Amino acid sequence: MGRLVPAVTRAMDILELFLGPDDTLSAPEITRKLGLPRTTVHELVATLTARRYLDSVPGQTGRYRLGVRTYQLGSTYGERLDLAAEGRDVARKVAETCDETVHVAILEGTDVIYVAKVDSTHAVRMVSAAGRRLPAHCTAVGKMLLATLPEQDLRSRIESAEPLSALTDRSITDPDALLQHLTGIREQQIAVEERESNPDVSCVAAPVRNSAGQVVAALSISVPMIRWSDERQEELTQLAAKGAQELSERLGFGRGRR
Repeated sequence: MGRLVPAVTRAMDILELFLGPDDTLSAPEITRKLGLPRTTVHELVATLTARRYLDSVPGQTGRYRLGVRTYQLGSTYGERLDLAAEGRDVARKVAETCDETVHVAILEGTDVIYVAKVDSTHAVRMVSAAGRRLPAHCTAVGKMLLATLPEQDLRSRIESAEPLSALTDRSITDPDALLQHLTGIREQQIAVEERESNPDVSCVAAPVRNSAGQVVAALSISVPMIRWSDERQEELTQLAAKGAQELSERLGFGRGRR
């Protein structure tokens, strides 16, 4: 383990005070409870407030409560726990239907991380593992997730990844070609990858949404080329979309909508 940063540790100590019975705290109370210098507490509280980890309590000058960023972090953490558990269950159902390898993945920077995976029972199948990380632009799940990003965010991530790596000779490495390709995926809400991450495998992927309608993951079906055809692609495209829809509903998408 690397050296702990004292300022970060103290900031976390302040936030963790709110795990106790106190909904609100003042700077003097924080100073007393943690035994920190008054100036240090004021600087840390000011920083946490500026970053929305703490909020000033309306009508109570000098008192603070947890801010919206702590809620967002907690919600994201809980959502991903649900995503992994529900993703495995839905992936299992999809795999039982098509007997191909099914993944659920999230986007992190310019990579995808597989959070759930269910194998095909065929002797010839895609070899991978939950937790594996791959360049997003080389995979169906990654391209699906990149296509849902706001334009500025998308371009920023692509620029940060340049030069775009190639996993096979079919990987898209030209940024302009990738942007054009993603436009089609955004319109169709389905991503197809033919031998771009593995020379012997093709995949289809569909988006997974949370209760707010945001795309938080993608579900894919991976098929060895010996079982790949136009007819099989169409069949698996529909199945991936159906599986992604079911997983979205389990995460709360569509509840209360009319």
